[in-house]
Amino acid sequence: MIDGVQQTGPLEWEVPVGYIPGMRVPGRFFLSTALASTVETGAVQQLAQVATLPGIQTHSLAMPDIHWGYGFPIGGVAAFDIEQGIISPGGVGFDINCGVRLMTTPLTPADLTQKKELVNALFGAVPVGVGARSKKTLSQADLTAMMQQGAGWAVRAGYGMPDDIIHSEEQGCMKDADIAFVSDKARLRGLPQGGTLGAGNHFLELQVVQEILDPVAASAFGLVQGTVCLMIHCGSRGLGHQVCTDHLRELEQATKKYHIHLPDRQLACAPLTSPEGMAYFGAMAASANYAWANRQMIMHEARIIIEKITGAPYDEMRLVYDVAHNVAKKEEHIVDERKKMVCVHRKGATRAFGPKSPDLPNDYAKTGQPVIIPGSMGTSSFVLAGTDTAMKKTFGSTCHGAGRVMSRSQAKKKIDGKGIREKLAKQGILVRAPHDAAIAEEAPGVYKSSSEVVSVVDAIGISHLVARLEPLAVIKG
Repeated sequence: MIDGVQQTGPLEWEVPVGYIPGMRVPGRFFLSTALASTVETGAVQQLAQVATLPGIQTHSLAMPDIHWGYGFPIGGVAAFDIEQGIISPGGVGFDINCGVRLMTTPLTPADLTQKKELVNALFGAVPVGVGARSKKTLSQADLTAMMQQGAGWAVRAGYGMPDDIIHSEEQGCMKDADIAFVSDKARLRGLPQGGTLGAGNHFLELQVVQEILDPVAASAFGLVQGTVCLMIHCGSRGLGHQVCTDHLRELEQATKKYHIHLPDRQLACAPLTSPEGMAYFGAMAASANYAWANRQMIMHEARIIIEKITGAPYDEMRLVYDVAHNVAKKEEHIVDERKKMVCVHRKGATRAFGPKSPDLPNDYAKTGQPVIIPGSMGTSSFVLAGTDTAMKKTFGSTCHGAGRVMSRSQAKKKIDGKGIREKLAKQGILVRAPHDAAIAEEAPGVYKSSSEVVSVVDAIGISHLVARLEPLAVIKG
């Protein structure tokens, strides 16, 4: 392990105050011995740097999928006092509300007699790749409604069912959205991209529920062993990226204005209550709502195609849940033994609220929030449930995926995308992508083991394993 980092438990590590100058709280991350060699010194440095920010509460945190990112480490979680704390785009990321949703179907793999036709139809219906443009014609009024109303707009516009809204984090809409702080350039980028997947690690994946680990929670979530599910992973597209870019410029100036000393300019921030902080928060929330509407539109298209090709009824394809893993939100948590409103930044981390949390739908009140953790292409994905332990230890947060161990540029040099596609085909997993380089960038070997990552969060108790899903077909952005 890295010099200066102390192991405080079988799976817990601490970066003590003093590791770098100016730390206000310790850093804490969760990791198994098997994953210890994957931790970059730079990611631990970033974790310590986050601990220097004004108003940070208890710890700077990171999940077992921790790796180096922009500003905050990916896998990072930090909560800030509403009055004294800051907000930072580096704690959210450029792809605002990149997130995952999982939909069940009544199908089994044996029902997918036209699997290749189904995958090709999905690939044709959901635009993928850099700069992908929607086949839907949206107006400026539609775009405004997407940013203000999120998934609710999409359902009311005919892209889904009312039950979908209930089964989304925040019911698919942050009420703090303020479109006044979304630039014309961001709107221009977002207008043609509603209902598109994009590129990078975004995907659609047909999966089978391979193993049930908690029958009670699985039943509540509608997960049945041997049935087919669809997982969707994408975010706010060019709109969110532009919002981040625009406000980073403003917040770099605000950092100087408010005399905030930073160990890294990528942590550009402003007091949450300042005009600059409120402007970013409002624009970020609008971008998050756009992302929820985007995933809702994609799911709607997928339902139509699955119904057409397999005969599975549209209304029997149920949304389990939709979770964000790049966002900052105002939430109430216990800090120093009292309830307190804080602004929780989750950068490559998933909300994992425990049983009886007020934001959860009634059917999940006893189990805790569904937590959806995708694997890398060709490997297991998992459904977990949020816990009371997460509420106490991590501001209701857990991991978000496997975590990269190789950059995209390295992957393209070292990995043969065509070979990966052919290898997966021999395993019965169909892969469609805009080009083989997109497959190489996201090959299983460039990520940590998803099984190992989720075993850590399950053992610590910050989320609880419910089911394991295996891929049947993958559409890569």
